[in-house]
Amino acid sequence: MEPVFPFDLDLRRHDSGGLVHALHSQLRAAILDGRLAPGWPLPATRRVAATLGLARNTVLAAYDLLIAEGYVLPRRRAKAVVAELASRRKSVPVAAKKHELPLNPLWQRPYLSPEPPRELPARCFRLGIPEHYHFPHAVWRRLSARCLREWSRQGFSYPPTGGLPELREAIASHVAFTRAVACTAEDVLVTSGAQHAFDLLARLLVTPGETKVAVEDPGYPQTRAAFAAAGARLVPVPVDDEGLCVERLPEDVRIVAVTPSHQSPTGAVLSMRRRTALLDFARRQGAVLIEDDYDGEFRFGGRPLDALQTLDRDGRVFYVGTFSKSLFPALRKGFIVAPAWARDKLLALQYCTDGHADALSQAVLAAFIREGHLARHVRHMQPIYAERRQALLDGLRDQLGSWLEPIPSEAGLHLAARIRDPALAPLILTRARQYTPGAQSIDHYGMNPPYPPALSFGYGQIDAGDIAEALARFGQAMRG
Repeated sequence: MEPVFPFDLDLRRHDSGGLVHALHSQLRAAILDGRLAPGWPLPATRRVAATLGLARNTVLAAYDLLIAEGYVLPRRRAKAVVAELASRRKSVPVAAKKHELPLNPLWQRPYLSPEPPRELPARCFRLGIPEHYHFPHAVWRRLSARCLREWSRQGFSYPPTGGLPELREAIASHVAFTRAVACTAEDVLVTSGAQHAFDLLARLLVTPGETKVAVEDPGYPQTRAAFAAAGARLVPVPVDDEGLCVERLPEDVRIVAVTPSHQSPTGAVLSMRRRTALLDFARRQGAVLIEDDYDGEFRFGGRPLDALQTLDRDGRVFYVGTFSKSLFPALRKGFIVAPAWARDKLLALQYCTDGHADALSQAVLAAFIREGHLARHVRHMQPIYAERRQALLDGLRDQLGSWLEPIPSEAGLHLAARIRDPALAPLILTRARQYTPGAQSIDHYGMNPPYPPALSFGYGQIDAGDIAEALARFGQAMRG
């Protein structure tokens, strides 16, 4: 018979009272330890008795004790359930001091602490979330069903470590066409999102305690967290309206992590002058560059500047991309375009950490790209995002121009604006939380705040009309 509890019980006592005590004490311990979660329905007493070879009265007596002590809640005409207890046992003794906990001191640093989750409206100014209403759901469902049928005939073996060949080929063709990234399928490694890519590169390139890694400041927190976790010595480098201040890079830096197409979070584009200087720095100092092109598909200005990988002639650039912004974050698919000298080691590392990612979603994505649906979706979304971006720019100019100044940006799904008078920053940030929920202070992205105060607004999941209305209310509140 199937077990009635998700753990083994030791009921070797034979007298009636001993069995009641043994069953009661072991169930009580499981509730305190969390092995029986709050709300878990206790199995019927007849089933427990039959499975464990006990008298039903023994089980009833043990249940009654748990109910009397408050560990279990009885329910009318339904199974009793485990109660919610504020005093559950902790996995670490309460008396343990902070310095005694077996934690890497790295994670005590404030700039690596995750932001507490906030409740946000469905349609808001949150960064990093694309629109889902206009996604071709029917196409994705059809491809998913087709790939599932095909996969069921192919067996259930482990997929290739670097990703399905058809997906690697599709990605290589896609980035070559959209970003002029020179690569073949052999250069592409499929990852579980961009964060997984950063983790792999950090493990591959960092010598713990020695390697210095330059990161944008302010910059994407998860990038620096991946390198810090690998033991890198982080070197924050400031950014301005031309992107990363290349002239501020220390000469002993060996890795530079950069978002040249659309700086996170300011939105600035790394100028051609600085792209050239950065590649010269890498060549001269023997450094490598991690190019994060996280939402480069959507552009609203003239011709995009060439990617660093396109300009690279020395094999010093690792190009990282993701489908979280062009498609949807839950897909969890990203990729690395790696120099030839690093491919084999990167594959070996991938095998050790996440050697066989989900093959079905890879097959669906490969078909989605190969059949032109990704390109069509990007073309479809381009004018929609452009309208929202313009509504944001118009609102910042017409409603909030006295307080906010947009930072020049020509790509991506978010736009940043500086606060003109730093003395008003606390008031403006408070109003922003009220009227533009999801907008983020630039300080959230930095290692060494405070910075010149600024706000970053996402427009991926909010309509142009809602943007205009929210900024009008924001401006009215500021004027009132």
